[in-house]
Amino acid sequence: MGLLTPDPGLVFWTAITFGILVILLRKFAWKPILHALRTREETIEFSLAAAAKAKAEIEDLNVEKEKILIAAKDERDSLIKEARELKQNIVDDARNKAQEEADKIIVSARQQIEREKSDAIQEMKRQVAELSVNIAGKLLEQELESTDKQKAIIERYLQEVNFN
Repeated sequence: MGLLTPDPGLVFWTAITFGILVILLRKFAWKPILHALRTREETIEFSLAAAAKAKAEIEDLNVEKEKILIAAKDERDSLIKEARELKQNIVDDARNKAQEEADKIIVSARQQIEREKSDAIQEMKRQVAELSVNIAGKLLEQELESTDKQKAIIERYLQEVNFN
């Protein structure tokens, strides 16, 4: 017999051994193997479902994160706007106060000028009165023969007096 031709006895006993092995495996090993495969399949399905759920949660979190970022940007912009308005109000208040102070200083200076002007006018009136009295006194001292002579004397005294 050659190596490639099978012996019928060997084939018979191999088939019986294989049948017994299949029966034993079916009775003792097939159920635990199928149970393990089903358990593994359920675990994989559960893991895939959990992964899908986690992915959905991550997407929800990303959406929520975007909403929070937008809200934060809006709040930042609002705070910047408020700060600019506050700065402008402070600048405007300072400008108004400075203008008020400048107006007060101008009013005070005008009042001072008016007082000094009034004092100068009073002083000028006093000097004119004194000058008039002096002129009148000098006129009375001299002999007054004619009105031409009086006018000439008055003109001479007026030219002597410096009003500056």
